[in-house]
Amino acid sequence: MTKIVQVSDLHLVAPGERLFGLDPLARLEDCIEDINRNHADADLVVFSGDLTDRGEASAYAALAERLASLAAPFRLMVGNHDDRAAFISAFPDAPAEGGFVQSRLDMAAWRLVLLDTLEPGHVEGRLCAERLGWLDDALAGAERVLLFMHHPAFPIGVPALDDSRLADAGGIGALLARHGNVRHIFAGHVHRFASGIWGGIPFATLRGTNHQSALTFTGPHDVSFEPPAYAVILAERDNVTVHFHEFAHRA
Repeated sequence: MTKIVQVSDLHLVAPGERLFGLDPLARLEDCIEDINRNHADADLVVFSGDLTDRGEASAYAALAERLASLAAPFRLMVGNHDDRAAFISAFPDAPAEGGFVQSRLDMAAWRLVLLDTLEPGHVEGRLCAERLGWLDDALAGAERVLLFMHHPAFPIGVPALDDSRLADAGGIGALLARHGNVRHIFAGHVHRFASGIWGGIPFATLRGTNHQSALTFTGPHDVSFEPPAYAVILAERDNVTVHFHEFAHRA
């Protein structure tokens, strides 16, 4: 069995600053402590984007410092709040394929594909021809795939969040249908628990470690303050189980 922890939407700011009245860095420290205590045996921890709130170098530096205490191996992804160049400067050894912060790795019966959906200057995600080509190659030859992306390609029924999902998702939808080997999609961005099926593929989204999005089916986006959480993914050859775990946190 492969055990993966997904953490998303840290929204780190400069150390000492607060966001929505909360301390994102303290929340990250609490998250890492909880993972170390309960899931130090994880095969991988995936941080699926919006590592920072404004792409500040000091926030990435604080992230690098805190990650040194994480017991399990990890990989980092970027989201719409991140700055790709600042991230690469802070993490020069992070896997980056095709000129983007994306990578693939094989673990037991699974291939994990981490796809970069960041388009600078846009809240919504986008995939250029180069990234679609990279994804096509990353999926080729794999029997079963777990796909991680910051922006959901699928709607979750909350208009204020669906408006900023992956734009022009038809291209990736057709590509995934052609390969037929993606068994589950994991996304962040929405700061909410949601699960369902898109194009025949199960999906799950996740709360952030600092603040959340209110469950409002009409009107504009609103911030909420439900407990932070991460996901524990248990992947066997023919089964994938996703647990959502709220962790103890400071204010």
